[in-house]
Amino acid sequence: MTAALALASCREEAPAPEPTPEPTATASATAEPASGARTVAEETDDFLFEYSYPAEAGNVPELAQLLNARLERVRAGLVRESRAGREAARDNGFPFNKYSTGIAWSVVADTPRFLSLSASITSYSGGAHGNAGFDALVWDREADTSVEPIDFFTSAEALEEAIGTELCELLDRERAVRRGGEELDGDTFNECVPLTDTTVLLGSTNGRVFNRLGVMMGPYVAGPYAEGSYEFTVPVDAEVLEVVKEEYRSAFAARG
Repeated sequence: MTAALALASCREEAPAPEPTPEPTATASATAEPASGARTVAEETDDFLFEYSYPAEAGNVPELAQLLNARLERVRAGLVRESRAGREAARDNGFPFNKYSTGIAWSVVADTPRFLSLSASITSYSGGAHGNAGFDALVWDREADTSVEPIDFFTSAEALEEAIGTELCELLDRERAVRRGGEELDGDTFNECVPLTDTTVLLGSTNGRVFNRLGVMMGPYVAGPYAEGSYEFTVPVDAEVLEVVKEEYRSAFAARG
């Protein structure tokens, strides 16, 4: 997409000042079907923006509308922040590094009633390095609405009580591998991570019911940036089923 350059009319006695050009878009691609997958990629002098979701989401008009609204909101924020970053760099006499945001939605599970999605998020706002994170939502086909994964349970605290011990053990084992058996002295990155600091995903091995949970931890959540993200899968068992809300109980089953 090429940014339009404004044309200024002028008179001999009072020439109009030339307007400041908008950032030039150096590359852009967008696919906006009425339904199906959507991919947007836009690059200007100030930012790089990428956003995508799969056909399974795009084929649900209400869900596509929700994801498109998020796309526009995230892009608008990136435009504002990157413009402010360029102005700050100019005012302070240091180089401007192009900002970026990338969000890619994918299917975690597709059952008769629910479509479970996760998003991988990357961002950069001019610092020493970028960052990464996750998002998730579940679409309820019967109610035509989105549901946060944690809202399938009586509370985040109840779910943490059900899976917290196993999750801590998985985390400790993976930390030991990544750190060569060493421990970070006196650091909070040795402690268990509260479930509220993670992204919970609802998964299925059979396409009929949810029978496993994903727990995603971005950089800085469970360890320093260099350790990257931590991702774990735990099975749905009797303890998990006990804390599923009654209205969603039929959508879950213990993994055998």
